[in-house]
Amino acid sequence: MSTVFSASENIKTWGSAGSHLRRINSFTQPKIDEHLKQILHQVSDPEIPVLTVLDLGVIREAIEVDGVIHIKLTPTYSGCPAMDVLGDDLKAVFEKLGKQVEVQLVLSPAWSTDWISEEGLQKMEEYGIARPLSELSDKEALLGNARIVKCTNCGSTNTRKVSQFGSTACKALFQCDDCHEPFDYFKCLK
Repeated sequence: MSTVFSASENIKTWGSAGSHLRRINSFTQPKIDEHLKQILHQVSDPEIPVLTVLDLGVIREAIEVDGVIHIKLTPTYSGCPAMDVLGDDLKAVFEKLGKQVEVQLVLSPAWSTDWISEEGLQKMEEYGIARPLSELSDKEALLGNARIVKCTNCGSTNTRKVSQFGSTACKALFQCDDCHEPFDYFKCLK
């Protein structure tokens, strides 16, 4: 079984032992028709309503061909329950404009927290969700080896994990030991 990627400049080979295996960089620029961006900004994530689908980076392609809007949507993780809602919301926003829309779920390449826009990360923090750390730092924080997740209330890093899972599976519940407030931390997914 082989996988074909359209952006060959983003494909790297995994060394000589696995030269037949390929991976794609963690981020490839999505293909979105400019005139569709304003409409896509109207569709929010049902789990983090301050984030749009563009902030979250789950739209991999949105193009209009012969009056039909074709959207490729990548889930934040396999089995994410928000994808059905997002698909319905995308269809609804375009159908209100009299447009026919087709939404396709795309699993490869897998979504990464690297795809969240800087504006989206700022919105998350203002909403009370700590931004994802780097892959290594994330593991250290989730294993309890380092106090590096920044409290969204007071800014302290004197925080600790309370639960591996927060309000959704992609978040962990933390608490600040300075201000004693609980908050969600968005886990690093790569």
